Amino acid sequence: MTQQRTLTITLQPDWRAALRAAGTAGSRTDYQGEVLNFETAGALFARLTERRWDLVHALQGQGSMTVRELARRIGRDARRVQEDVKTLAELGLVERNDAGDVVCPFSEIHVDLHLRGAGRMAA
Repeated sequence: MTQQRTLTITLQPDWRAALRAAGTAGSRTDYQGEVLNFETAGALFARLTERRWDLVHALQGQGSMTVRELARRIGRDARRVQEDVKTLAELGLVERNDAGDVVCPFSEIHVDLHLRGAGRMAA
């Protein structure tokens, strides 16, 4: 049985701290899941739009499928879906197999988002 992969999406303005945390987690021998960090909420929402989330949701647990099939399932133009899949692949949320089909490898995706007022310093 293959291991279920998990992804946690974080918002951490201090990219160095995020990198240190990922390094610490990476030194463990057991699988801790994967992390995708964004420095700002604006960066997160610019890259992970509602339509892109729809693609991820449509792919989760479905195995691999062609971009055309994915577009048909969600009722969108295949060319636009192809553009969104490219962005999602760059972020690591979806992967392509040898045939060029697309798959979401994560059984679970968790978004860990904390916003603070502009004048408050992080602890």
